Amino acid sequence: MFKFITQRSFGVNLLVAVALLLVIVFIFFLSLDSITKHNETVTVPSVTGKSLAEATTILKQKDFEVSVQDSVYIDSLAPLSVIKQSPESEDVVKTHRTIYLTINRSTPPLIDMPDLRGFSFRSAQMFLESLGLKTGTITYTPDIARNAVKDQMVEGKTITPGSKVPMSTAIDLVLGNGLGDTQLTVPDLIGLTISQAKEYLSGDNIGIGVILTESPVSDTSSAYIVKQNPEPTTQLPSGEVANNHIRAGQLMDVWISMTPPIKDTTTTQPPPDNQ
Repeated sequence: MFKFITQRSFGVNLLVAVALLLVIVFIFFLSLDSITKHNETVTVPSVTGKSLAEATTILKQKDFEVSVQDSVYIDSLAPLSVIKQSPESEDVVKTHRTIYLTINRSTPPLIDMPDLRGFSFRSAQMFLESLGLKTGTITYTPDIARNAVKDQMVEGKTITPGSKVPMSTAIDLVLGNGLGDTQLTVPDLIGLTISQAKEYLSGDNIGIGVILTESPVSDTSSAYIVKQNPEPTTQLPSGEVANNHIRAGQLMDVWISMTPPIKDTTTTQPPPDNQ
C-alpha cells in the first residue's frame, strides 16, 4: 500500500509532507473566523432590577448563556431580582458569551442575635448594622446608666442572645434614662465643702450640677455650700415640714462661699426616708 512512498526519494516525500501541512494550516486559518465567530458581537442588554426569569429570557433571546454567580439579601428589593450583571449593560461582547448574575435572595438569612445589654446606644446601633439588623423603637426605663441598653426586644418580647432572627429585623431597644427608680430624701449639703458634698453624694449616684458663688471664691473645692436646689424640706400650708425627694442620676445645684454658713438649729426637721 505504501510502496509508492518508499519508491520515492526522501526529498520528494518531505516536500509532499510540507505541502500537506501548508494546506492544513491554510484551511485552519481560513475557517478560524467561523470557529471563533470573529466580528460576531452583540451589545449586552440591561437586566438589572428585572426578575431572574425575565432576565434569563431576555439574555437567551440574544444568544447569551446565563449563570447565577452569587446571591445577597436586600430587603428593599424584590426577591430573585437581578442586583448585578457581568459583563455590564452596553458592553460589546461576542455572541454566546456567559452573563453572570447576582440576584436577591428570596428569603433573608438568619442571624444569631447578639447580647447588647450594657452596650451604649451608639455601640449597639453600629453592632446591629454590621450584622444586617435594624434599630427599631427606642424606649426608656429608670436606670442610672444613661443611654445604656437594658433590654432587647422584637415585637414586644425580649429576645435572648443566640436566638435566630431574619436579617433586616428591627430590634427594639430599652435604654436607661439616667435616673434611678427609687426616690431618696434630698440630702442637706449646707455647711459642707464642695469636695465633701461630692463624696457624700456619690454613694447615692447624685451629682453636683451648677455651682454658683455668693461672694468671691478663691478655691472652689474648699468653699462652703450656703444654699442648694432642691432644698431638703418644704413647709406645707399646714405648717408641717415635709422631706423633698430626689432620684439617683439627678443633679443638685449649689451656691458657695468662702465663709461657712450659720445653720438654723431651732427648726425641727422630719426624719429622712427612702420612699
